Amino acid sequence: MGLLDGKVAIVTGSGGGIGRCEALALAREGARLVVNDVGSSRDGAGRAAAPADAVVEEIRALGGEAVSNSDSVADSEGAERIVKTAIDRFGQLDILVNNAGILRDKTLIKMADEMFDTVIAVHLRGTFLCARAAARVMAERGKGGCIINTTSVSGLMGNFGQANYSAAKAGIYGLTRTAHLELFGKYRIRVNAVAPVALTRMTSDIPLMQAIADAKESLAPEHVANAVVFLASELAADVSGVIVGVQGAQVSVYRMVQTDGVAPRASAWTAQEFHERWQEIVGTPG
Repeated sequence: MGLLDGKVAIVTGSGGGIGRCEALALAREGARLVVNDVGSSRDGAGRAAAPADAVVEEIRALGGEAVSNSDSVADSEGAERIVKTAIDRFGQLDILVNNAGILRDKTLIKMADEMFDTVIAVHLRGTFLCARAAARVMAERGKGGCIINTTSVSGLMGNFGQANYSAAKAGIYGLTRTAHLELFGKYRIRVNAVAPVALTRMTSDIPLMQAIADAKESLAPEHVANAVVFLASELAADVSGVIVGVQGAQVSVYRMVQTDGVAPRASAWTAQEFHERWQEIVGTPG
């Protein structure tokens, strides 16, 4: 018996990298899969059905069930069709993994409008559109569900040369928290996110990855896939609104923190008072 027997899952951007590993891991635990991928290069150029089709064949070779879909997550009608693929083929949807993404790195001063807009569209808008489409179906069915988004250390902490990507991933953090507040209590739809550090086509030329001698093994995307299986399963039945960091075998939880600050007062603060009491406001690092 697998952890996900009888479940139906969608993994966006699962024609390669982390998404492929997630789809295969979910299938090994018994889930039936919609493998979504537009088959583009890592900057979003081009279209091809072959990557998604290849993963479907891998799943079938394992004895699982899967169907491919090549719609874009950044398009509202495309997101609806991705979800419809699950309903039409398998009759239900239990798990959505929002993984699709592209990179168009450039420093803030040199970044063109189109580079910013396109990355935001795929990552943030795509996560919103697919989550909305999936949540509507799950809520109507009335049996709960699971949405797992993908944020990033770049979004949570910032990263040089990735203003567009960081902004999108930070937005996904906020979207995850808000969706959790709206969906978990009322519909028992769990909403979490993973923040992976993994060696894939998307990250292979990042200096950090190149500097790690055993990155292929120590930062393999399979580590992330195992975290997704946990979050998708009943083992995490009461886990929602959480951001799970996965950096190889090191796992953690990211939280937004607020310092104790300074007690409220009747009058507004002056700039000089901010300066004089800044260390009290900032607080002592934990």
